[in-house]
Amino acid sequence: MRLYGFVAIVVLIASPIAAQEPVNIRPDLPSVTVRTPAGPMEISREQDHANQVTGEWALTSRPCPPFCIQPMTPAPDVTTIGELELLDMLTDDEATVVDSRTHDWFKGGTIPGSVNIPYMYMVDRLGELGCEPDFDGWDCTEARTVALFCNGLWCGQSPTAIRAMIAAGYPAERIYYYRGGMQSWRVLGLSVTGASD
Repeated sequence: MRLYGFVAIVVLIASPIAAQEPVNIRPDLPSVTVRTPAGPMEISREQDHANQVTGEWALTSRPCPPFCIQPMTPAPDVTTIGELELLDMLTDDEATVVDSRTHDWFKGGTIPGSVNIPYMYMVDRLGELGCEPDFDGWDCTEARTVALFCNGLWCGQSPTAIRAMIAAGYPAERIYYYRGGMQSWRVLGLSVTGASD
């Protein structure tokens, strides 16, 4: 009887380690590979079940302004998306995912496959997104489909950039807004490039 008790204790102690279930993106999707300037990169979720968000990403109560909760939709006809839709866009050659944060934030860690166009320079750099300069500013009839993100639900950089893009003539229906931003991305344990906590 003692042997059975000992075996049961060993099984109970060892089970969480041995039976740790994989942390997939979806049940049928363990990872996604995206193109980056440094070559292909795999996006997956952190496999450590005890992993926690730390540092600035764990802060919940910042003064508003400037850290105010952003609206679900920053402008009419802009589509708000989540992580799965953003992953689809990262693997779509016809779409561009834009990290609209300032360069210091971008260098501290970003979503693999995204490009950095800081929100305050967005209108000046619309040519990188398929717009052509014209006499009135920009002709965006051939503009790319884009998704913008910033730091999270409390970050106004992407909404500011989106409104400026639309005012400059970018078609709102070609703009997607990943409202969760880096905070939600990190909470889900998804891969980050150039990361530092």
